[in-house]
Amino acid sequence: MTLDIMMPFYGRLDHFREAVDSVLAQSDPDWRLVIVDDVYPDPAPGEWAASLGDPRVHYLRNVVNLGVGGNFRECVRLIENDRAVLMGCDDRMHAGYVARVAELVREHPDAAIVQPGVEVIDAEGRVHRPLADRVKARLRPRGPKPELLGGEPLARSLLIGNWAYFPSVVWQADALRRFGFRPGYEVVQDLQLMLDIVFDGGSMLLDDEVVFSYRRHAGSVSAVTGPDGAKFGEEHALFSETAARAHAARWHRAERAARLHPTSRLNAATELPAALRAGDPAGRRALLRHLLR
Repeated sequence: MTLDIMMPFYGRLDHFREAVDSVLAQSDPDWRLVIVDDVYPDPAPGEWAASLGDPRVHYLRNVVNLGVGGNFRECVRLIENDRAVLMGCDDRMHAGYVARVAELVREHPDAAIVQPGVEVIDAEGRVHRPLADRVKARLRPRGPKPELLGGEPLARSLLIGNWAYFPSVVWQADALRRFGFRPGYEVVQDLQLMLDIVFDGGSMLLDDEVVFSYRRHAGSVSAVTGPDGAKFGEEHALFSETAARAHAARWHRAERAARLHPTSRLNAATELPAALRAGDPAGRRALLRHLLR
């Protein structure tokens, strides 16, 4: 199995180099890395990538800036193989990542989504567990792993709290092309895509073996869009849409989870102090609206 590693790029050069180096260090050499530069103003990342001399590494630069969602859609368009991961340009693969996900796919070829084990690192690369990730760990399904999940139980679990780590997930390429990333869900596009696949009958394989480091830091899209409430507007729209879908499917427990979205409300509550400190009345109103409706 050749794994397409699609890396949308716009960020710090040092983190980017760490991410690419972690791909080059894979114990299983059967991968293809495609870096899609969303018109980053510094040419240094592209020059460095071009200097690597590895035929498996491809560097492309968009003609115009497409934004987060647009660049993800461009990455999906460029996929050539049957399985792909949309890796963050500031994350790290452990040396056994490709080997482990290839093994999981061989054992469960019908799984549309493969979520391997993940650890969280900070901006400096140190392992840590902030509140959001402690909550994710508690919400993540328990039991022997690897475990195949699907249907209403998986949808309900993700709606209660999205415990997946999008940049580490391996996807069936056909599912990515079929559902893609819909405009309007730029921040919650991972949850939107997973729910689209699950409602269509797709399954997720969940594993515990840690083979990926997800970097959580203040410059991430979700961190930047939290205090101003933008993220929660998208979440509310997605939860409302999903509640209607679950109702039509008679997935009543999933419908209830979508309407309550408890961890999303709690997350909005944790962002309120920052909105107050910033003197942002629009952000404050957006957060309160998400908490109460």
